[in-house]
Amino acid sequence: MEALYGALEAGRVGIFESPTGTGKSLSLICGALSWLRDWEEKRRQEEEQLLALGAGGQDALSPQPGSVDTAGQPDWVTAFVQKKEERDMVDRLKEEQIRRKKREDRLEKIRHNVQLKYAAKRKRCEEDEAKRLLQLSKEALSQGAGEGALDQLDHNEEELILAEYESDDEKKVVSGLEEEDDDLEEEHVTKIYYCSRTHSQLSQFVHEVQKSPFGKDTRLVSLGSRQNLCVNEEVRRLGALQLINDRCMEMQKNKHEKKSSEDSEGKKRRVSRTVCPFYSFEQMQFLRDEVLVEVKDIEQLVSLGRETKACPYYGSRFAIPAAQLVVLPYQMLLHEPTRNAAGIKLKDQVVIIDEAHNLIDTITCIHSAEVSGSQLCCAHSQLSQYMERYRKRLKAKNLMYIKQILYLLEQFVAMLGGNVNQNPGCQAVSQTGTVLKSINDFLFQSQIDNINLFKVQRYCEKSLISRKLFGFMERYGAPASAVKTNKENQKLAGLQDFLLTLQQGSEKEANLQSPPVEAEHEQLRTASPLMQIEGFLSALTNANQDGRVILNRQGTVGQSSLKFLLLNPAVHFAKVVEECRAVIIAGGTMQPVADFREQLLCCAGVDPARIVEFSCGHVIPPENILPIILCSGPSNQQLEFTYQTRDLPQMMDETGRILCNLCNVIPGGVVCFFPSYEYEKQVYGHWEKTGLLSRLAAKKKIFQEPKKANQVEQVLVEYAKCIKRCSQTGGQMTGALLLSVVGGKMSEGINFSDDLGRCVIMVGMPYPNIRSPELQEKMTWLDKTTPRAGGQAPSRVLIENLCMKAVNQSIGRAIRHQKDFASILLLDHRYARPAIFNKLPQWIRERTQVKPAFGSAFAEIRKFHRGKLDAL
Repeated sequence: MEALYGALEAGRVGIFESPTGTGKSLSLICGALSWLRDWEEKRRQEEEQLLALGAGGQDALSPQPGSVDTAGQPDWVTAFVQKKEERDMVDRLKEEQIRRKKREDRLEKIRHNVQLKYAAKRKRCEEDEAKRLLQLSKEALSQGAGEGALDQLDHNEEELILAEYESDDEKKVVSGLEEEDDDLEEEHVTKIYYCSRTHSQLSQFVHEVQKSPFGKDTRLVSLGSRQNLCVNEEVRRLGALQLINDRCMEMQKNKHEKKSSEDSEGKKRRVSRTVCPFYSFEQMQFLRDEVLVEVKDIEQLVSLGRETKACPYYGSRFAIPAAQLVVLPYQMLLHEPTRNAAGIKLKDQVVIIDEAHNLIDTITCIHSAEVSGSQLCCAHSQLSQYMERYRKRLKAKNLMYIKQILYLLEQFVAMLGGNVNQNPGCQAVSQTGTVLKSINDFLFQSQIDNINLFKVQRYCEKSLISRKLFGFMERYGAPASAVKTNKENQKLAGLQDFLLTLQQGSEKEANLQSPPVEAEHEQLRTASPLMQIEGFLSALTNANQDGRVILNRQGTVGQSSLKFLLLNPAVHFAKVVEECRAVIIAGGTMQPVADFREQLLCCAGVDPARIVEFSCGHVIPPENILPIILCSGPSNQQLEFTYQTRDLPQMMDETGRILCNLCNVIPGGVVCFFPSYEYEKQVYGHWEKTGLLSRLAAKKKIFQEPKKANQVEQVLVEYAKCIKRCSQTGGQMTGALLLSVVGGKMSEGINFSDDLGRCVIMVGMPYPNIRSPELQEKMTWLDKTTPRAGGQAPSRVLIENLCMKAVNQSIGRAIRHQKDFASILLLDHRYARPAIFNKLPQWIRERTQVKPAFGSAFAEIRKFHRGKLDAL
């Protein structure tokens, strides 16, 4: 807490490591909010002094009559300027004080006056009844209206047509709220933005705040995606995040557009457009105040939104300026367009990024994008249909942009060796393989360098074309695998039989590739492929040196893909560290920290003197952990699991013998991590053949980590039940053995505390696949742009760091609280090399023993666990 307080006070960029079980969340809360409380008090005192000075002591600061300042200005000019600046400052401080007092009074009133809540609720009920009666009146009137269709378009089709696109200028976008209010212009108070990876981690953090000494008087707001916060059931049913986003934006737009349009004869005609009943400015203001009065997590915020009939997504955003602590997911802070859309202002604020061990990968993933040949062909087909259907109703600028997008799609498919007018599943690719290109080379070779992608991207964003297209396809029910063959097939009616045969063909192909469980999600994902393609177009606007385009040509055009790979995540992190007063990157396991320092912070332009590192030890006693690096097995076989040696029968036999011996003396659960699913499967098969598996199964029931995410929970439940049953009944079976995979479902975020993880075993060193084109490009880029560290090439350091980050995350699954105990076994002599050894977390490193022979290691492990059992 002291180190955190000091870093915030000095405006540093800190890398903080605090192992699981040491109270990291509470330390972050107390350290940061203590600093914020002191900072606010200091600011108040300074303001009071300035206001007092402004009231009676301005003359003390003015120059003496007859003097001349250093710039040669007469003294009366200098005095006038100084006095004006002083008056302006005092006026500004007075305004801030009035605004702050007004806000505090309003929140205090809400906090203590229950009648206000009832009054607001009664008013909502009255409004609901009025709306219901108005709707009944409208329906009664419309029954006799008998309006004809326009240009043979269905009445409901009007909302599918793109509105006139006004301008390409980067002008300020109106928020859509017609009501003027001082609160919209409210200045952002100094605050802390706290980010984490998952929704559950954020909720857990909010609960910690609620329990802390700061829980009663901290103005906290939780931000989330529309998927988590939307309370409109019609929109929620869409499922996919992008569809929910687009539908929400469209409903807002409908609310503020004119409710009439002119037909071809110039007469006014009513147009039915759906608006969101929860997007009420007054109710969202009420929700904002309720959020600021009492700390609430996402679930409580959603319940409040339903109760008050106010949108939690926008209501929570209105609370940002006055909030002291804003809790939000990684993506919302790290992706600049999302950050700006949410109204997040980082200037002179504090950012804490928790669970940041994979921060570099997260930034890379957020700003990378991939589209398949099937998606490109599908989008081209859908957009062509849309243009033909509404050509007469679309303005010239809309048609121009649609044609540009169609051209882009044609050229992208051509780069994969295909033709958009043919079924992508039937077009064989002549030259398969993976090719990497710079952004500029890709633009030139695909002949799209003459198109302004910034303008196309802005058009897609402002026109909501992907949403309109999705509505169009929903209406006509054309399958996602749709492609047109020739001019005759462009009519919608004539296309259906052709599309049906294509869909049946693609379904057979899809069934071979993906399990039926995921079919529904796959359908949602491909429902509007243009949404995915917009992300790829946006990625192509990165600077040439910061990314690469990967052409992955496989089998057919449909299976092939285009992917943008971000090489330099620092460019997207630079603005965060530039604008913020202080940034704290925190996690349970941050080692090795060189990646954060070199790849992220230094590349983002952070002065090395501004970076501070802090690592605290574990709270467990030294005798509660036994980390061992084992160099050889029971038959003196040296343990070195390289790609060349790990497949040898003697290496797999030696691994099995080690596990058999350990399972004889270790109680409860043993978790064994392998470098990959393929290697785990290979070793398991080998043990089955040699009989080692049955020997292991006599002592521990064996579980394997499933590849499918929806099966993980079931395996963990059975694993835990087995261990509990064995500890209660006794007998020959002493627990369970879980065969897991580094980087898999169980190497992060899973809690193997107490009997669930009495020993964690790491088989070999999980180096990444250096034959991967993406990794090779990243290595080349690092060698060109980063100076050598300690004589090692940056690419070599990267490989070692990726390996050890994965190791540290996996072995961190055990030892989850102060009284926990476990042994940790690293099976490979290379762990003892200084360059690797020093990348282990400090609290593990300082207790690690290197054992050249298995005998002495086994004796230590047996002694450790027997001692612990006796103590229990």
